[in-house]
Amino acid sequence: METKDDKPDGSATGLARRVDAAPGRRGFTTRPLRVRLAVVLVAFSLVPVGAVGFGLYRLTNLGGPDSVCDGAVTADQVHHLLGSGRISESKGRYSATEDYTGNTCTARVTSGLFQTSTAVAQFTITHNTDDGPGALASSDARLFSGDSAGSVTPDVAWAVLPEGCEKGVRAEVRTSETGQDETRARLAVALANDVAKARGCGNGVPPAPASLSEKGIDSDPDWANLCGLPGFAPAKNPEARWRMPQQVTTATAPIWSCTIGGDPRRDSRVQQFAITTEPQTTALGRKNGTASDLGRAQWVAGGTLVTSCQGKDVFFTVTGGYSSQLEKRYLFPDRDDLVRQFLTAGGKAIGCEPIL
Repeated sequence: METKDDKPDGSATGLARRVDAAPGRRGFTTRPLRVRLAVVLVAFSLVPVGAVGFGLYRLTNLGGPDSVCDGAVTADQVHHLLGSGRISESKGRYSATEDYTGNTCTARVTSGLFQTSTAVAQFTITHNTDDGPGALASSDARLFSGDSAGSVTPDVAWAVLPEGCEKGVRAEVRTSETGQDETRARLAVALANDVAKARGCGNGVPPAPASLSEKGIDSDPDWANLCGLPGFAPAKNPEARWRMPQQVTTATAPIWSCTIGGDPRRDSRVQQFAITTEPQTTALGRKNGTASDLGRAQWVAGGTLVTSCQGKDVFFTVTGGYSSQLEKRYLFPDRDDLVRQFLTAGGKAIGCEPIL
Protein backbone atom coordinates (compact mmCIF):
# COMPACT_ATOMS: atom_id res chain seq x y z
CA MET A 1 0.00 0.00 0.00
CA GLU A 2 1.40 3.35 -1.02
CA THR A 3 1.54 5.96 1.69
CA LYS A 4 1.78 9.70 1.35
CA ASP A 5 5.47 9.56 2.19
CA ASP A 6 6.06 7.09 -0.66
CA LYS A 7 4.48 9.32 -3.26
CA PRO A 8 6.59 11.61 -5.41
CA ASP A 9 7.01 14.92 -3.67
CA GLY A 10 8.40 18.00 -5.42
CA SER A 11 9.21 19.73 -2.13
CA ALA A 12 12.77 20.23 -0.87
CA THR A 13 12.09 17.79 1.96
CA GLY A 14 10.91 15.11 -0.44
CA LEU A 15 13.91 15.63 -2.74
CA ALA A 16 16.35 15.33 0.15
CA ARG A 17 14.61 12.14 1.31
CA ARG A 18 14.94 10.56 -2.14
CA VAL A 19 18.62 11.56 -2.54
CA ASP A 20 19.41 10.14 0.89
CA ALA A 21 17.66 6.89 -0.02
CA ALA A 22 19.37 6.55 -3.43
CA PRO A 23 22.56 4.81 -2.19
CA GLY A 24 20.45 2.23 -0.41
CA ARG A 25 18.51 1.50 -3.59
CA ARG A 26 21.86 0.91 -5.40
CA GLY A 27 23.23 -1.53 -2.85
CA PHE A 28 25.22 0.87 -0.65
CA THR A 29 23.36 -0.23 2.46
CA THR A 30 26.10 0.00 5.10
CA ARG A 31 28.06 2.96 6.44
CA PRO A 32 31.47 1.76 5.10
CA LEU A 33 30.02 1.37 1.61
CA ARG A 34 28.44 4.78 1.79
CA VAL A 35 31.77 6.31 2.90
CA ARG A 36 33.53 4.59 -0.01
CA LEU A 37 30.95 5.99 -2.43
CA ALA A 38 31.47 9.47 -1.02
CA VAL A 39 35.26 9.19 -1.52
CA VAL A 40 34.81 8.04 -5.12
CA LEU A 41 32.42 10.89 -5.88
CA VAL A 42 34.78 13.46 -4.35
CA ALA A 43 37.74 12.04 -6.29
CA PHE A 44 35.75 12.08 -9.51
CA SER A 45 34.74 15.68 -8.94
CA LEU A 46 38.42 16.63 -8.52
CA VAL A 47 39.59 15.10 -11.81
CA PRO A 48 38.96 18.27 -13.87
CA VAL A 49 40.82 20.36 -11.29
CA GLY A 50 43.81 18.01 -11.39
CA ALA A 51 43.75 17.96 -15.16
CA VAL A 52 43.79 21.74 -15.26
CA GLY A 53 46.69 21.82 -12.80
CA PHE A 54 48.56 19.20 -14.81
CA GLY A 55 47.99 21.18 -17.99
CA LEU A 56 49.11 24.44 -16.39
CA TYR A 57 52.28 22.77 -15.13
CA ARG A 58 53.13 21.18 -18.48
CA LEU A 59 52.06 23.98 -20.82
CA THR A 60 52.97 27.15 -18.89
CA ASN A 61 55.71 28.46 -16.62
CA LEU A 62 53.34 28.80 -13.66
CA GLY A 63 55.52 28.54 -10.56
CA GLY A 64 58.68 28.45 -12.70
CA PRO A 65 61.63 30.88 -12.65
CA ASP A 66 61.07 34.55 -13.52
CA SER A 67 64.53 34.74 -15.10
CA VAL A 68 67.60 32.66 -15.93
CA CYS A 69 71.37 33.16 -15.91
CA ASP A 70 71.39 35.12 -12.63
CA GLY A 71 68.70 37.47 -13.88
CA ALA A 72 70.37 38.30 -17.21
CA VAL A 73 67.48 36.93 -19.29
CA THR A 74 63.82 37.19 -18.26
CA ALA A 75 61.26 34.42 -18.60
CA ASP A 76 59.37 36.53 -21.14
CA GLN A 77 62.52 36.82 -23.26
CA VAL A 78 63.07 33.05 -23.08
CA HIS A 79 59.46 32.40 -24.12
CA HIS A 80 59.74 34.89 -26.97
CA LEU A 81 62.77 33.00 -28.24
CA LEU A 82 61.77 29.38 -27.57
CA GLY A 83 57.99 29.42 -27.28
CA SER A 84 55.64 28.82 -24.35
CA GLY A 85 56.12 26.11 -21.75
CA ARG A 86 57.93 25.32 -18.52
CA ILE A 87 61.37 26.92 -18.12
CA SER A 88 64.33 25.25 -16.46
CA GLU A 89 68.01 26.16 -16.42
CA SER A 90 71.42 24.65 -15.79
CA LYS A 91 74.22 27.07 -14.93
CA GLY A 92 77.18 24.97 -13.91
CA ARG A 93 79.97 27.44 -13.11
CA TYR A 94 78.37 30.25 -15.10
CA SER A 95 79.55 33.67 -13.95
CA ALA A 96 79.13 37.09 -15.55
CA THR A 97 82.42 38.25 -14.08
CA GLU A 98 84.74 35.48 -15.31
CA ASP A 99 86.34 34.49 -18.61
CA TYR A 100 86.86 30.78 -19.12
CA THR A 101 86.03 28.15 -21.71
CA GLY A 102 82.51 26.83 -21.30
CA ASN A 103 81.15 29.79 -19.30
CA THR A 104 77.61 28.93 -20.36
CA CYS A 105 74.12 29.05 -18.91
CA THR A 106 71.51 26.82 -20.60
CA ALA A 107 67.76 27.48 -20.62
CA ARG A 108 65.18 24.88 -21.65
CA VAL A 109 61.50 25.23 -22.41
CA THR A 110 59.48 22.01 -22.21
CA SER A 111 55.92 21.88 -23.49
CA GLY A 112 53.26 19.26 -24.21
CA LEU A 113 50.79 17.24 -22.16
CA PHE A 114 51.82 13.68 -22.98
CA GLN A 115 54.31 13.94 -25.83
CA THR A 116 56.67 16.71 -24.79
CA SER A 117 59.06 18.80 -26.87
CA THR A 118 62.06 20.71 -25.57
CA ALA A 119 63.66 23.85 -27.03
CA VAL A 120 67.11 24.89 -25.83
CA ALA A 121 69.05 28.16 -25.71
CA GLN A 122 72.64 28.60 -24.57
CA PHE A 123 73.94 31.92 -23.26
CA THR A 124 77.73 32.10 -23.25
CA ILE A 125 80.35 34.63 -22.21
CA THR A 126 83.52 34.08 -24.18
CA HIS A 127 86.86 35.75 -24.76
CA ASN A 128 88.51 36.20 -28.15
CA THR A 129 91.41 33.83 -28.72
CA ASP A 130 94.80 34.44 -30.29
CA ASP A 131 93.28 33.40 -33.64
CA GLY A 132 92.29 37.03 -34.12
CA PRO A 133 88.96 38.62 -35.03
CA GLY A 134 88.94 36.98 -38.47
CA ALA A 135 87.76 33.79 -36.75
CA LEU A 136 84.43 35.56 -36.11
CA ALA A 137 83.92 36.53 -39.75
CA SER A 138 81.02 34.97 -41.65
CA SER A 139 79.84 36.01 -45.09
CA ASP A 140 76.25 34.93 -44.33
CA ALA A 141 76.08 37.15 -41.23
CA ARG A 142 73.53 39.86 -40.61
CA LEU A 143 75.42 42.65 -38.87
CA PHE A 144 74.60 45.52 -36.52
CA SER A 145 76.84 48.34 -35.30
CA GLY A 146 76.75 51.77 -33.72
CA ASP A 147 75.81 52.00 -30.05
CA SER A 148 75.87 48.18 -29.94
CA ALA A 149 77.82 45.91 -32.27
CA GLY A 150 77.56 42.27 -33.22
CA SER A 151 76.57 39.62 -35.70
CA VAL A 152 73.81 37.07 -36.31
CA THR A 153 74.27 33.87 -38.31
CA PRO A 154 72.10 30.73 -38.44
CA ASP A 155 74.36 29.22 -35.74
CA VAL A 156 75.03 32.03 -33.28
CA ALA A 157 74.25 35.63 -32.38
CA TRP A 158 76.93 37.62 -30.57
CA ALA A 159 77.49 41.13 -29.25
CA VAL A 160 80.64 42.74 -27.91
CA LEU A 161 80.76 44.40 -24.51
CA PRO A 162 80.31 48.19 -24.48
CA GLU A 163 83.27 50.48 -25.04
CA GLY A 164 85.04 50.98 -21.74
CA CYS A 165 84.97 47.24 -20.97
CA GLU A 166 87.67 44.70 -21.66
CA LYS A 167 88.20 44.16 -25.38
CA GLY A 168 87.63 40.75 -26.91
CA VAL A 169 84.83 39.71 -24.53
CA ARG A 170 81.47 38.99 -26.14
CA ALA A 171 78.09 37.50 -25.27
CA GLU A 172 76.76 34.69 -27.45
CA VAL A 173 73.28 33.21 -27.91
CA ARG A 174 72.80 29.79 -29.50
CA THR A 175 69.47 28.06 -29.88
CA SER A 176 67.90 24.87 -31.17
CA GLU A 177 65.29 27.00 -32.96
CA THR A 178 65.93 28.49 -36.40
CA GLY A 179 65.36 32.08 -37.49
CA GLN A 180 64.35 34.86 -35.07
CA ASP A 181 67.49 36.82 -35.96
CA GLU A 182 66.28 40.08 -34.39
CA THR A 183 65.26 38.35 -31.15
CA ARG A 184 68.62 36.60 -30.84
CA ALA A 185 70.47 39.87 -31.54
CA ARG A 186 68.50 41.69 -28.81
CA LEU A 187 69.23 38.89 -26.33
CA ALA A 188 72.95 38.98 -27.16
CA VAL A 189 73.05 42.72 -26.46
CA ALA A 190 71.03 42.28 -23.24
CA LEU A 191 73.47 39.62 -22.06
CA ALA A 192 76.47 41.81 -22.97
CA ASN A 193 74.95 44.68 -20.97
CA ASP A 194 74.37 42.37 -17.99
CA VAL A 195 78.03 41.29 -18.13
CA ALA A 196 79.14 44.94 -18.25
CA LYS A 197 76.94 45.76 -15.25
CA ALA A 198 78.29 42.81 -13.26
CA ARG A 199 81.86 43.90 -14.03
CA GLY A 200 81.22 47.57 -13.39
CA CYS A 201 82.47 48.68 -16.80
CA GLY A 202 81.20 50.38 -19.93
CA ASN A 203 80.37 53.88 -21.06
CA GLY A 204 76.59 53.70 -20.83
CA VAL A 205 74.13 50.94 -21.70
CA PRO A 206 73.98 50.23 -25.46
CA PRO A 207 70.42 49.80 -26.76
CA ALA A 208 69.19 46.80 -28.68
CA PRO A 209 69.93 47.06 -32.42
CA ALA A 210 67.25 48.90 -34.37
CA SER A 211 67.88 46.76 -37.45
CA LEU A 212 70.14 44.13 -38.97
CA SER A 213 71.87 44.25 -42.33
CA GLU A 214 70.47 42.03 -45.06
CA LYS A 215 72.07 38.66 -45.63
CA GLY A 216 74.43 38.58 -48.61
CA ILE A 217 73.33 36.47 -51.56
CA ASP A 218 75.39 34.01 -53.59
CA SER A 219 76.53 35.41 -56.92
CA ASP A 220 79.16 34.77 -59.57
CA PRO A 221 82.35 36.74 -58.84
CA ASP A 222 83.42 39.71 -60.91
CA TRP A 223 87.07 38.72 -61.17
CA ALA A 224 88.08 42.31 -61.99
CA ASN A 225 86.37 43.66 -58.86
CA LEU A 226 86.39 40.70 -56.51
CA CYS A 227 84.09 40.86 -53.46
CA GLY A 228 82.69 44.13 -54.81
CA LEU A 229 85.98 45.94 -54.11
CA PRO A 230 86.90 48.18 -57.08
CA GLY A 231 90.22 47.17 -58.61
CA PHE A 232 90.62 44.02 -56.49
CA ALA A 233 91.71 41.61 -59.23
CA PRO A 234 94.16 38.97 -57.99
CA ALA A 235 95.25 36.43 -60.61
CA LYS A 236 93.13 33.27 -60.30
CA ASN A 237 94.63 29.83 -60.76
CA PRO A 238 93.80 28.82 -64.37
CA GLU A 239 93.37 25.20 -63.26
CA ALA A 240 90.42 26.16 -61.04
CA ARG A 241 87.62 25.93 -63.61
CA TRP A 242 84.71 24.94 -61.38
CA ARG A 243 82.01 27.40 -60.36
CA MET A 244 82.93 29.36 -57.23
CA PRO A 245 80.00 31.37 -55.85
CA GLN A 246 80.79 34.56 -53.98
CA GLN A 247 79.01 35.80 -50.86
CA VAL A 248 79.63 39.19 -49.24
CA THR A 249 78.15 40.81 -46.13
CA THR A 250 76.05 43.87 -46.92
CA ALA A 251 77.58 45.94 -44.09
CA THR A 252 81.18 46.74 -43.11
CA ALA A 253 80.89 46.78 -39.31
CA PRO A 254 81.75 45.13 -37.07
CA ILE A 255 83.28 42.53 -39.44
CA TRP A 256 82.94 42.72 -43.21
CA SER A 257 83.44 39.33 -44.85
CA CYS A 258 83.64 37.84 -48.33
CA THR A 259 83.97 34.19 -49.29
CA ILE A 260 84.79 32.63 -52.64
CA GLY A 261 83.39 29.11 -52.65
CA GLY A 262 85.16 25.95 -53.68
CA ASP A 263 84.14 22.57 -55.01
CA PRO A 264 84.24 19.93 -52.22
CA ARG A 265 84.68 17.19 -54.84
CA ARG A 266 88.10 18.71 -55.51
CA ASP A 267 89.01 18.95 -51.82
CA SER A 268 88.85 22.73 -52.14
CA ARG A 269 88.48 25.09 -49.20
CA VAL A 270 86.69 28.40 -49.25
CA GLN A 271 88.80 31.52 -49.74
CA GLN A 272 87.90 34.09 -47.10
CA PHE A 273 88.59 37.79 -46.77
CA ALA A 274 87.59 39.83 -43.71
CA ILE A 275 87.97 43.40 -42.47
CA THR A 276 87.32 43.98 -38.77
CA THR A 277 86.43 47.62 -38.12
CA GLU A 278 85.27 47.27 -34.49
CA PRO A 279 88.26 47.11 -32.08
CA GLN A 280 86.05 45.78 -29.24
CA THR A 281 85.88 42.40 -30.99
CA THR A 282 89.44 41.42 -30.06
CA ALA A 283 92.00 41.88 -27.32
CA LEU A 284 94.70 41.99 -29.99
CA GLY A 285 96.03 45.27 -31.36
CA ARG A 286 99.05 47.01 -32.81
CA LYS A 287 100.88 46.37 -29.55
CA ASN A 288 100.81 42.66 -30.45
CA GLY A 289 101.97 43.14 -34.05
CA THR A 290 105.19 41.92 -35.63
CA ALA A 291 107.03 43.65 -38.45
CA SER A 292 106.10 43.03 -42.08
CA ASP A 293 107.07 44.39 -45.49
CA LEU A 294 103.48 45.57 -46.00
CA GLY A 295 103.73 49.27 -45.21
CA ARG A 296 101.88 50.28 -42.05
CA ALA A 297 100.39 46.80 -41.56
CA GLN A 298 101.75 44.33 -39.00
CA TRP A 299 101.09 40.61 -38.61
CA VAL A 300 99.08 39.99 -35.47
CA ALA A 301 97.62 36.48 -35.89
CA GLY A 302 97.47 33.69 -38.46
CA GLY A 303 96.40 35.31 -41.72
CA THR A 304 95.55 38.62 -40.00
CA LEU A 305 97.25 42.00 -40.21
CA VAL A 306 96.54 45.07 -38.08
CA THR A 307 96.93 48.72 -39.01
CA SER A 308 95.46 52.04 -37.95
CA CYS A 309 92.55 53.62 -39.80
CA GLN A 310 91.14 56.98 -38.74
CA GLY A 311 92.86 56.50 -35.38
CA LYS A 312 91.44 53.02 -34.70
CA ASP A 313 92.89 49.54 -35.03
CA VAL A 314 91.55 47.76 -38.11
CA PHE A 315 92.25 44.14 -39.00
CA PHE A 316 92.59 42.55 -42.46
CA THR A 317 92.32 38.76 -42.71
CA VAL A 318 93.12 36.48 -45.66
CA THR A 319 92.65 32.74 -45.09
CA GLY A 320 91.78 29.55 -46.97
CA GLY A 321 91.70 28.99 -50.71
CA TYR A 322 93.81 25.82 -50.52
CA SER A 323 93.16 22.81 -52.75
CA SER A 324 95.31 19.69 -52.80
CA GLN A 325 94.00 18.89 -56.29
CA LEU A 326 95.68 21.92 -57.87
CA GLU A 327 99.29 21.79 -59.04
CA LYS A 328 99.67 25.26 -57.58
CA ARG A 329 97.85 24.59 -54.36
CA TYR A 330 95.88 27.82 -54.00
CA LEU A 331 92.95 29.40 -55.79
CA PHE A 332 95.10 32.56 -55.92
CA PRO A 333 98.69 31.22 -56.19
CA ASP A 334 100.50 34.55 -55.68
CA ARG A 335 99.71 34.98 -52.00
CA ASP A 336 101.86 38.08 -51.50
CA ASP A 337 100.12 39.90 -54.35
CA LEU A 338 96.74 38.73 -53.01
CA VAL A 339 97.40 40.28 -49.59
CA ARG A 340 98.80 43.52 -51.03
CA GLN A 341 95.85 44.00 -53.36
CA PHE A 342 93.41 43.28 -50.53
CA LEU A 343 95.06 45.83 -48.21
CA THR A 344 94.90 48.46 -50.96
CA ALA A 345 91.35 47.83 -52.22
CA GLY A 346 89.91 47.03 -48.79
CA GLY A 347 91.54 50.05 -47.18
CA LYS A 348 90.10 52.38 -49.81
CA ALA A 349 86.63 50.84 -49.42
CA ILE A 350 86.46 51.73 -45.70
CA GLY A 351 88.06 55.17 -46.06
CA CYS A 352 91.40 54.22 -44.57
CA GLU A 353 94.61 56.16 -45.14
CA PRO A 354 97.04 54.49 -47.60
CA ILE A 355 98.52 51.38 -46.00
CA LEU A 356 101.27 50.46 -48.49
